[in-house]
Amino acid sequence: MKPRLLFVVNTDWFFVSHRLPIAEAAIQNGYEVHVACSFSGAHHRIEAIGAVVHPLNISRGGRRITDTWREFRELVTLYKTVRPDIVHLVTIKPVLLGGIAARWQGVRAVVAAISGLGFIFLSTGWKAEVRRLLVGSMYRLALAHPRIKVIFQNPDDCQAIQSFITLPENSIEMIRGSGVDLEVFRPVSRPLGMPIALMASRLLKDKGVREFAKAAELLKSRGVAVRCCLVGEIDPSNPSSFTPQEVLELKSFGHVELWGHRDHMEQVLPLASVVVLPSYREGLPKVLLEAAACGRAVVTCDVPGCRDAIDPGRTGLLVPVRDSTGLADAIQNLLGDATACEEMGREARVLAERSFSVKAVAARHLALYEALTNDL
Repeated sequence: MKPRLLFVVNTDWFFVSHRLPIAEAAIQNGYEVHVACSFSGAHHRIEAIGAVVHPLNISRGGRRITDTWREFRELVTLYKTVRPDIVHLVTIKPVLLGGIAARWQGVRAVVAAISGLGFIFLSTGWKAEVRRLLVGSMYRLALAHPRIKVIFQNPDDCQAIQSFITLPENSIEMIRGSGVDLEVFRPVSRPLGMPIALMASRLLKDKGVREFAKAAELLKSRGVAVRCCLVGEIDPSNPSSFTPQEVLELKSFGHVELWGHRDHMEQVLPLASVVVLPSYREGLPKVLLEAAACGRAVVTCDVPGCRDAIDPGRTGLLVPVRDSTGLADAIQNLLGDATACEEMGREARVLAERSFSVKAVAARHLALYEALTNDL
């Protein structure tokens, strides 16, 4: 019998978009897979692959100590009920609370996926410093399990966490993102007509939405023929989210087309000539992996996560963070050189095939599970 594997993640939609193929591979290899998450309607897709889904009342936001204590107790109860051999913790709160609960409850093996450091590591001021110290103490408790593998998506996040806790070298794994299905996301010729510079993300300030809007305004003032299009919606649980009023203001300026949420990005990304992500910091942004698989050149920021998702100068261009002018310049330069843009797109697909295959990512995870359970 293969061990019982429990994923803990904050929401069902995030699990579907970022971890479902790993769960499928585990089931195909004989694991009994359970997934605990909050429900938004996507949990049926998890059940459809044969996983057992458990409702978990865990919020992505919220700072009240009473809520945190309730969530911690719910995780302890979950572990008692499921009795997993391995827990795979995904996103910040499940890693912190789930890691501490795993030690408390004596779970035998833990995988902790650090997929970005979140809003708290981008905030400034004394309150943010106090919160970082508190979170750092929680990381020290959560990641001190004797049988743990900690997955990082870029070396900067690894270095940041190591400032709080010294992890044994053999517990650190570097896996570049959650992978992309190369059969679904395929290279397509750039469309005819006015070129599109496409940004796809939640409407968060720290994703660089304001900078993208300002770059669109600059490009329009220069007479550059381009449609700047934004795919995504607000995220009320995130402190960096745009408000509905701010979205209306963004729409009223008329420089950016707001396309809202789209489910099938394999159909959306090929509409772009250039894919843009001016984020302030990432783990490893999935949209850039998908853009590479579709053979699209990228403009993104020279920050952790974003620069790790491209081969600078070969598959895309890096610009300084929070620099709307630099962003506009890079978009204009790419659109003005069709040959270079096409060559970058071809190189991007090669990079995706070499480094971002979801099958290879799933295989890496299965190897981690096997390594953790060999001596159980």
